[in-house]
Amino acid sequence: MEFEGLLLSLLFSGGTTLGGAWWSLKRWSQARHLLDTPTSKVRSAAQGYAEFYGVLAESAEAQLRAPLTGKACLWWRFKIEEYQSSGKKRSWRVVESASSEAWLRLNDGTGDCLIDPCGAEVRPAIREVWQGNLRHPMVSATRGVLGWLGSGKRYRYSEERLQVGQPLYAIGDFRSSGGGRQARDLEAAQSAVIREWKGEFSGLLQRFDSDRNGQLDEQEWSRVRLAAQLEAEDRHHQESAQPAQHHLGKPAESRPFILANAGEDELARHFYWQAAGAAALCLVGALATAWLLGVRVL
Repeated sequence: MEFEGLLLSLLFSGGTTLGGAWWSLKRWSQARHLLDTPTSKVRSAAQGYAEFYGVLAESAEAQLRAPLTGKACLWWRFKIEEYQSSGKKRSWRVVESASSEAWLRLNDGTGDCLIDPCGAEVRPAIREVWQGNLRHPMVSATRGVLGWLGSGKRYRYSEERLQVGQPLYAIGDFRSSGGGRQARDLEAAQSAVIREWKGEFSGLLQRFDSDRNGQLDEQEWSRVRLAAQLEAEDRHHQESAQPAQHHLGKPAESRPFILANAGEDELARHFYWQAAGAAALCLVGALATAWLLGVRVL
């Protein structure tokens, strides 16, 4: 085998080995996170990483319209592929794709949780795939007969949607505000107020520089700290008086952030199968690498 061909083959087999190992470990870890994290209720969930199971409810904003079908939904993702043919080589090339960023609302019977889907692995139950001869299938509906003439090209469309009333499994970083649920760290809140006031130092001097010398002495700084403490306490009381709001988003750590119409057992089983397939791919890549290097594997 020529050196260039051997090098390319080694790069391919080595990449297959590393990619398979990485994907296998990732899916195995995700499955364990799903099974090891207990299901919580929105009303009583602890702050931090949590999982919920409920129903998708209508949001305060108007429902979205999926861009390829025009159907009402709460979330959408689409992909448009163009068929390409060159000699014996035929393939589908992605020419356009996008997903919505509108927040979702999950209700589990004890309360509502707003979900920011950005960064989530979303696995909807509804997925439609079809083909046509227009880059945007909705064009035919607006152009009438002329829209059906097409462009002579072939396109494949896929659209996924989340809709009102569907069950939703969600796991991610859970945070609450209002309703008296915030931890009261008076010292940190006081420091935050002082930093905010320092941003407008001229206003700070106007309020607390009694001798008008353009500086704040120790006695004046004591008044600043006392006023900041009172301000921090007042802000805490105002926030606590607000109704509780719950949010779910992407965890800061490398933990799964998943939104799915399926339950955790089905998802974990699917992830285990993917982990096993990736492990087999890793083994094949390792054996191919060993064979290319002339190593006899017993």
